[in-house]
Amino acid sequence: MKKLQEDVLAQIKRGTDEILVEAELIKKLQEGRPLRVKAGFDPTAPDLHLGHTVLINKLKQFQDLGHEVLFLIGDFTAMIGDPTGKSVTRPPLTPEEIVKNAETYKEQVFKILDPAKTKVLFNSEWMSKMSAADMIQLAGKVTVARMLERNDFGDRYNSSTPISIHEFLYPLVQGYDSVAMEADIELGGTDQKFNLLMGRTLQGHYGKPQQCTLTMPILEGLGGVQKMSKSLNNYIGIRDEPNDMFGKIMSISDELMWRYFELLSFRSMEEISGWQKECEDGANPRNYKVKLAQEIIARFHSEAAAVKALEDFEAQFKRGAIPDDIAEIELTASSEGYAIALLLKDAGLTVSTSDSNRMVKQGAVKCDGEKITDAKLVVSVGAEHVFQVGKRKFAKVKINA
Repeated sequence: MKKLQEDVLAQIKRGTDEILVEAELIKKLQEGRPLRVKAGFDPTAPDLHLGHTVLINKLKQFQDLGHEVLFLIGDFTAMIGDPTGKSVTRPPLTPEEIVKNAETYKEQVFKILDPAKTKVLFNSEWMSKMSAADMIQLAGKVTVARMLERNDFGDRYNSSTPISIHEFLYPLVQGYDSVAMEADIELGGTDQKFNLLMGRTLQGHYGKPQQCTLTMPILEGLGGVQKMSKSLNNYIGIRDEPNDMFGKIMSISDELMWRYFELLSFRSMEEISGWQKECEDGANPRNYKVKLAQEIIARFHSEAAAVKALEDFEAQFKRGAIPDDIAEIELTASSEGYAIALLLKDAGLTVSTSDSNRMVKQGAVKCDGEKITDAKLVVSVGAEHVFQVGKRKFAKVKINA
């Protein structure tokens, strides 16, 4: 029995950044009842990438252990706008945008979670029933000094950047959600720690058992340095085509592959550690990268799509062929032309100009099949060429005036 509890705790701790408070979590797990596991999402970014799924995968682990997943769509909170990490006030969403985005969220998360074992909730169910007096009473539970402990609020206050009163309500409402939902556990990103702990604080104020919090790490993007983000163009979207997914996963470093295995794979850590040892003993990491790519593609598409993606990748790898479905991009340049480093970035073939320069230096950039060696090359206006970065990234680029 003790061994079983240790195994369960090890599974929960896998990939987790921090558990507060671990001793309390162990006690809750020993109660032998399905725990209410909460995660809140503001429906502001409905196109999920693998970075978002780190937390959703953890929810699935709890689900598989027999616990109840409460997937909260913060339709009420989205009308406030989460100030976390923001240096300025963020505009709220309209009710129509919220409804549309919430539906898209559900459609995507059920590729991982079991809909039959997931309770989808909207915090407008209880927040919209609150009177002004109720809201003022809630605001009275926390001091301004406590709010300014949050780095982003503290930084904005110290630099005299305006903070609207309604922004203080965001962590309060997120915390009150835990009271209304009677959450035993709440999951969130490391950047949400303040808000998660607010749930514990408010549950204590309202005489409820306090939730434990699990913070999940931010997943690194394809370059292995910055966080995965659409704006940095270093992401793998869960709606990406299978061949694109495959190529992106095969492009990551061997070191990053193991990080992805830990946070994204449903395989046991014992199996993954065994593969890591095999690589240290001389096995080719590429073989395991293929396994990771196929697992991810099968999850979001199908087993058949995963098999075909591998076949297409290997066929192209052997032939060095230009794919049939190459992207066609038009860029506008000044009369001087388009610098190659900027061109590669703007065509989506690299994540930054420094990445472009590095790729040229490594001999990984080709123009119409010819290797580019000059990182200061300027492509003239009116030119149209096929550019290739690495073995998988292609684009036909036309430069307009």
